[in-house]
Amino acid sequence: MEFTEAYKQTGPCCFSPNARYIAVAVDYRLVIRDSLSFKVVQLFSCLDKISYIEWALDSEYILCGLYKRPMIQAWSLTQPEWTCKIDEGPAGIAYARWSPDSRHILTISDFQLRLTVWSLVNTACVHVQWPKHATRGISFTRDGKFAAICTRHDCKDYINLLSCHNWEIMGSFAVDTLDLADIEWSPDDSAIVIWDSPLEYKVLTYSPDGRCLFKYQAYESGLGVKSVAWSPCGQFLAVGSYDQMLRVLNHLTWKTFAEFVHLSNVRAPCCAAVFKEVDEPLQIDMSELCLTDDFIQQNSDASEGHFRVRYEVTEAPITLPFQKPPADKPNPKQGIGLLSWSNDSQYICTRNDSMPTALWIWDIRHLELAAILVQKDPVRAAAWNPTCTRLVLCTGSSHLYMWTPSGAYCVSIPLSQFSVTDLKWNSDGSCLLLKDKESFCCAAVPLLPDESSEYSSCSDD
Repeated sequence: MEFTEAYKQTGPCCFSPNARYIAVAVDYRLVIRDSLSFKVVQLFSCLDKISYIEWALDSEYILCGLYKRPMIQAWSLTQPEWTCKIDEGPAGIAYARWSPDSRHILTISDFQLRLTVWSLVNTACVHVQWPKHATRGISFTRDGKFAAICTRHDCKDYINLLSCHNWEIMGSFAVDTLDLADIEWSPDDSAIVIWDSPLEYKVLTYSPDGRCLFKYQAYESGLGVKSVAWSPCGQFLAVGSYDQMLRVLNHLTWKTFAEFVHLSNVRAPCCAAVFKEVDEPLQIDMSELCLTDDFIQQNSDASEGHFRVRYEVTEAPITLPFQKPPADKPNPKQGIGLLSWSNDSQYICTRNDSMPTALWIWDIRHLELAAILVQKDPVRAAAWNPTCTRLVLCTGSSHLYMWTPSGAYCVSIPLSQFSVTDLKWNSDGSCLLLKDKESFCCAAVPLLPDESSEYSSCSDD
């Protein structure tokens, strides 16, 4: 892997959808860099510190959320002199996002009083009253023609269907939820899946005309759904729950066909490989060098405390570090808080928040546990390569950790005092964006070779 030098950032950073640019927030400035040369191609000055940035899908426009004002500013890469400013006045702006056509901006006011669709073409705007959430509760179809927006009034949750052509409400229907948490169109745009708040375990599937196709409830007592994700192929719906289980539903029958439990004690027989992060002291053999005794003593003292990080392959049984959440505090750190599918829908990685240092990788094709990655520190983020079966994760250390079906390995980042707190792939899977607290860098990731099916463990420096 090849790493760039570190560049300053004070906020969000992200690749453009076409992978040609990197947008970086540096205080009041929005810096656009070329993703190959890393030269600055555009520099925009905003009216306040940038809290949020998002690219339009066509990569021609980018918006900046200045939530302290509150205000939205949008910029054009092809027309640098073009500017756009959205100010809701006393209503404020809690969140903003692009529509799929890249020519409309959706804003949510403070206290979810209204959702406004702003047109960049004719400056027209459309209002939708009482959106349920600020950052959630909106989903677009894959073709970008329709939007489903969650609203709440008269103590009931509703789904509003809007045409993205003229933004008119095509229909509205009430849903059987106590406190709707989020919504997601199926990848084939044939159904809408919604799930309730953690207080009520309920996953509901609706047709676009408002018919309830299926209701799934794994249990009644206890905290319910924590994370939900569609597989890229659209055939499976994964539901992570507070009971530390992952359940996978079939899109044809909406029945559960797999249940994966996350236990702190992994017992044999277990076909999964367990990769445990360990420190290996660096040892330098200088016995054949003609050096003075003082030099050898000084360097041996200096080398103490220097380690190389690597994975050690272990077998079941194994006991994973477990943190019991306090019973008297809300939002307990337990259950499946991280859930992500591989690009081919064969693997799914999960993190049980009561065992934050372990990342589980499940094989959906064989319905079994494929691997467990046991880290020294809690897993901060994990992301699958969008073009191949490779998983990358970070733990806030100066290393990257990668897994493929052939094995796992650690990569040391050759930058001084750089700790990876977040990571993102570009759209073609050739480059990683790595974030530290006050800087970022990029890493060029080589293509996967034709690897053998045997597991291996190594460390790359």
